This record gives sequence, structure tokens and C-alpha cells, in this order.
Amino acid sequence: MLSRVLTVNGHAITIRESAGTGPAAVLVHGNSSSGLSFQHQLESALGQTHHLVALDLPGHGDSQRALDPQAGYSLPGYAAIVVGMAEQLGLTDAVFVGWSLGGHILLEASPRLPRAAGFAIFGTPPLAFPPDMAAAFLPHPAMGASFAAELTDEQMDAYVTAFFKPGVATLPETFRADIRRTDGQARAGLGGSIRPDGYLDEIVAVQGLKAPLAVFQGEHEQLVNLAYLQALDAPTLWRRAVQVVPDAGHAPHWEQPQAFNTLLAAFISDCAH
Repeated sequence: MLSRVLTVNGHAITIRESAGTGPAAVLVHGNSSSGLSFQHQLESALGQTHHLVALDLPGHGDSQRALDPQAGYSLPGYAAIVVGMAEQLGLTDAVFVGWSLGGHILLEASPRLPRAAGFAIFGTPPLAFPPDMAAAFLPHPAMGASFAAELTDEQMDAYVTAFFKPGVATLPETFRADIRRTDGQARAGLGGSIRPDGYLDEIVAVQGLKAPLAVFQGEHEQLVNLAYLQALDAPTLWRRAVQVVPDAGHAPHWEQPQAFNTLLAAFISDCAH
């Protein structure tokens, strides 16, 4: 895994790349996380055969904080960074993979990525406006941390715990470190951007996709409602069904990387034909 810094829309953005030179995929992380959450993809057999690129969003990981928090810490602001990075690296025809917030960012960006080979989202319920949060998400006390600028250590650990299947004994230090170094204004700004004209209607975006859309979900997901995903009108849905990853929660790419990587490799392959 190689790391370097790009200047994207005036921001210093850290990216991490796998060693592979085959079909490309851009990996976009979730709220209060970083590209390191894709370590089990970047350093896997999948990463040896595919060109995987994971970025740290502004205010996350090793990337610079947003120059204009109100605009930068929003779905349109993040989408502009992802599109700008893809254009700079010649990856606008890659498969784009988004976890949780990352999936929402990709739906926001999809009209600006007409050459994308495909989109894969997981832990991401596409939202209309106004969003039906009660239907899209499961009731969980950790959800309150999603848009809070200030979090106690206990709240941070509770939020990270919700990423995994119930009963996880030890929290991965990668996720604990990531949430502690995230700019709290990134969470607050994201919450503030959920307003009229603050983001693209994601249901409309899904219905308008020309490229294949893969939707993955951990079997023991604690935050996103599987029934909501299964009821989506998604004309280009890969394999015509939500793909459930056994024995995983909100972060199946970390908990069950072999099963996740097998699914992702199959999707990338199908998108190439």
C-alpha cells in the first residue's frame, strides 16, 4: 500500500493505492473514518490484481481540513473532491465503491461520473428529500453521534462499536484512531447540509443510473434497515438483489474481508463486460 498527497480543489488530500495494475476501483470511506478502513482490500489479493485507490476525505484521516467548512463538509463538497481526484488520476471510468457516508457521496457524485463502470454501496440507504430516516435506519443510540461536533471518548467508542456485529469484543484501533482525529465540524457540517437543495435526491439518482449498482449489506448490520434497501426501485441493481455478507455488521469490508472482496471482485469483473 502506497500513500501520497494530491492537491484537489485546493485541498491537500491523502490517497492510498494498492500494488495492482488491473481494473481500477475508487474506495470512499464513511463518516469519521479514513481510507485506512479499506486496509483489508488495499493489502489483499484483490489489491495485488486490481488498482485500488482509497482517499481520506477533507477533515478525515491525514487530509487537510475543509477550507470552507460550510461548503466542504457537505455531500456536494465531498462529491467534488471525489470527482476531482478521479479526474486528476484518470479514474473517471473506474468502479466507485462507497461505505456508509461514502455511498451517499457517490450517489451525489454520480451525475458527474457518467463514464463510471459501476457503483457499489454498502451501509448506505439512498435517501430522498425529505429523508425518511425512520425507515432507512434502525433505531440505535449511536446514531446521535453521526452529526455531533463534540463527542466524549465513551460516545466515540459507542459509535465505532455500532460499525460491527453485536458483541464485538475488541474495537479495531484503526477505527478508534480515525474518529479521534476527525474534525468534529465535519460531522456537524454534514448534519447541517441535510436541508432543501442541500443534496441530490438519492432515490432519483439510483433510478437514473445507467451503470450497474451493487448494494451490499452485513448480515448483522446495526444501523441500516435491510428491508428499506430491498424495497428500492433500482433498475440497474447488480444480480437483482441486495448482496448480504454473512457474519458481518456495518463494516463488512473489515469484518469479513474475504467474502467482501470476493463479491467486489465479481462486481468489478461484471462491470468490465
